[in-house]
Amino acid sequence: MIKHFLNFVQSFSGEMLVHTLVVSGMVINSSLAKAEPSLSVVYPPSEHETTAEKIFFIGTASPSGEVLINGEKINRSPQGYFAPSFPLAIGENSFTLRHQEEELEITVTRIDTTAQIPEGANFAENSLTPKVNIARLLGELICFSAVAAPDARVNVRLGRERINLFPETSVVALPPNSAVLTSENQPKTITSTSKYQGCKSFTVTGNLGKPEFEVSLKGKRETQEGMGEIEILSPNDLEVIEVIADAGVARTGASTNYSRLTPLPKGTRATVTGKQGEWLRLDYGGWIKESETQVITDSIPPKSLIRSITSRQLSDSTEIIFPLQVPVPIAIHQGDDTITLTLHNTTAQTDTIKLNNDRVIKRLDWEQVTPTKIAYTFHLKTQQQWGYDVRYKGTSLILSLRHPPKLSIRKNQPLQGIKILLDPGHGGNESGAKGGSGYPEKAINLLISQLLKQKLTDLGATVYLTRETDIDVSLQDRVEAIQELKPHMALSIHYNALPDSGDAEKTQGISTFWYHPQAHNLAVFLHNYLTAKLDRPSYGVFWNNLALTRPNYAPTVLLELGFMINPWEIEWITDSREQEKLSNAITQAIIAWFNVSSMKM
Repeated sequence: MIKHFLNFVQSFSGEMLVHTLVVSGMVINSSLAKAEPSLSVVYPPSEHETTAEKIFFIGTASPSGEVLINGEKINRSPQGYFAPSFPLAIGENSFTLRHQEEELEITVTRIDTTAQIPEGANFAENSLTPKVNIARLLGELICFSAVAAPDARVNVRLGRERINLFPETSVVALPPNSAVLTSENQPKTITSTSKYQGCKSFTVTGNLGKPEFEVSLKGKRETQEGMGEIEILSPNDLEVIEVIADAGVARTGASTNYSRLTPLPKGTRATVTGKQGEWLRLDYGGWIKESETQVITDSIPPKSLIRSITSRQLSDSTEIIFPLQVPVPIAIHQGDDTITLTLHNTTAQTDTIKLNNDRVIKRLDWEQVTPTKIAYTFHLKTQQQWGYDVRYKGTSLILSLRHPPKLSIRKNQPLQGIKILLDPGHGGNESGAKGGSGYPEKAINLLISQLLKQKLTDLGATVYLTRETDIDVSLQDRVEAIQELKPHMALSIHYNALPDSGDAEKTQGISTFWYHPQAHNLAVFLHNYLTAKLDRPSYGVFWNNLALTRPNYAPTVLLELGFMINPWEIEWITDSREQEKLSNAITQAIIAWFNVSSMKM
């Protein structure tokens, strides 16, 4: 946390920004000096590789004269920044940049992502699936696929079984999640005669070994061993695991590409119903990495009864205690004025619940949704939720609902008693996005965070920073800071960039990102306030699974305050007068949001 003034000087690629911030009521002085830059490109690096169909060039040159790329004049901002996009052919693409007497050569290689069958090979490299060891329940379908030559006959032999694989004439491909940022997220149908797939269930248990793939073409038959072993699990002999991580990361599938579910508290027990590489499928449907669990020997499948439920009020939260026989998997869902806790593998014998007149809870309802799943819905007294925590103590589950803050009635100290955490994104070896001159995002993130700290502290808030200087801070350390400090609001300060397929020249604006419903209202409010107050373009409000939006201990929002790579927006970003306006606007937006939220309490 910063307790003294910060004298911050940065110089990058011919552009020097000098800012002096003095806290404790002293004057803030900010000045901007520029040296005449020569032609430079900060992105892409030479010999860059990408799968995108186009690439943008982020750079700068002296405002006088023209900049040409492969003989084509490009647009530039008044201060000389540029960010044009050019199409890419498969393979190497050479670009020559010229400005006055200067010249740069950059090569960008577009990688062909279609599976290629090497000459003399039977199958495309790395195309046989499953690619890792898998285990499935008796009678469950297991699918196999391969990429082979068109018009071939392909099958798989596994144990005594033979599975025919059939050609897929067309495949619907989904773009990556990042494609939503460039409005390119629609599925594409790809015509294919080389992808083969087939599925089969098995009636015997045990390890069946690796599948053998066979391809027949023009009278020749070749085989190739698969990469993963297949095991069929008996439902009468399944492992039981216990979560050993503080919050086991549960997902909808067996890789980090799949969506997150509610984290499983340490101590949670569940039966393993499937395996895939390093991932375990648990009986309630979620997948978790094996490394976050340990096997419990001599244990029966975890099931629990639940009877009475109690609650207690602490100074800043209400705790609800669910006494169980075994720690079971859970899920949490927040609505506008509800929060629902689901217990899996649990059956109710409940007749009595003790819930006194509470500061946040109006009523608790529950329902046995299935014979082994119970949903507890808390109807709340306010629409704005302030965070929650959940943990096991022994076999009892404890859900904590945070109380709303008490707002100050002092006009000159409207944020007195409010705790705010500011997270200046990136830092140290991680520079983040870069402007055309090479000025890094990490520097402006810290600068704006410092300005905000000054202003918010003057208004009575207690403000914490995850970093005070240009140092490395891990995502986990930033998340843990929110968990330990439990602020009333957490804001992660960032500036934006785009994937290669984006249009850096035409994309500008402020955007906000949220994950838990308790942060949605805050994200929308900040976004609308800042775009209107500053007359800035809107890039949008996004639900996003980001490390700095996932903490559930407080309303947490990540701000992207502009695009470092846009030639015109970087001039606004590095203007000290605009920085002052921006920090003032964020400060006033925070005050206004707390006032609006207090009216709903």
